[in-house]
Amino acid sequence: MSTLYWNANNSAVLIGRSVRHILRSPDQAMTAIFLPVAIMLMFRYVFGGAINTGGTAYIDYVLAGIIAISVTFNSTSTTVGVADDLERGVVERFRSMPMSSVAVLTGHIAGAIVRNALSLAIMIGVGLLIGFSPTAAVGGWLAALGILLVFTVAISWIAAILGLVAGGTESAAGLGMILVFVPYLSSAFVPPSTMPDGLRAFVEIQPVTPVVDSVRALLLGGPVGNSAWLALLWWGGITLVAVPVAGALFRRRSRR
Repeated sequence: MSTLYWNANNSAVLIGRSVRHILRSPDQAMTAIFLPVAIMLMFRYVFGGAINTGGTAYIDYVLAGIIAISVTFNSTSTTVGVADDLERGVVERFRSMPMSSVAVLTGHIAGAIVRNALSLAIMIGVGLLIGFSPTAAVGGWLAALGILLVFTVAISWIAAILGLVAGGTESAAGLGMILVFVPYLSSAFVPPSTMPDGLRAFVEIQPVTPVVDSVRALLLGGPVGNSAWLALLWWGGITLVAVPVAGALFRRRSRR
């Protein structure tokens, strides 16, 4: 049996494990769904009337940012899940089997993709009910989903790294929240042009902003500019670095 087939087979088994955990823990799914929807409703009806986004309706402007926040929030489940597997000795049991080490992390990443797909579908549905007016053709939707997939995979690997360096599930939950705040310092809620110069400079170069800008532009049929390529370069590069780092940390932690 080839190494590639062995790794793929092991990963498939643990991907199934992660999906079953989601189905058996409806509280995870409900949290992944309702918190982003609550944020969307709050910004739509509480803050939307006070924020100037030019000629763009605020719900059209803010939805892409809330999607980014949802992805980072859902990544905390990956951080806690990885730390919990280590803390409860699940990884030790896997080590006694002829199983690929990378498969354990791959299962958690797949679980994150499932959670985010569910959350995204609900957010788009609720957004349409409260006034979201996308004008994208099929190609625009597919491009936006592709960028979000790359972003989700990358942020989930970062979350896995945080789970591996955490001392336990409690500290993992706190570390995971670091990721949640990153989209708030982006173009998620207000145009960078309205920000103070120093903050604006940071917002324009940080990696979440091109994700938000490109998804927003693609769904609304506006000019994408360089934001899509920047998003893919940022998060594709982050994934290329994060995967081997996570693998090395996992092997080191699982040998303890």
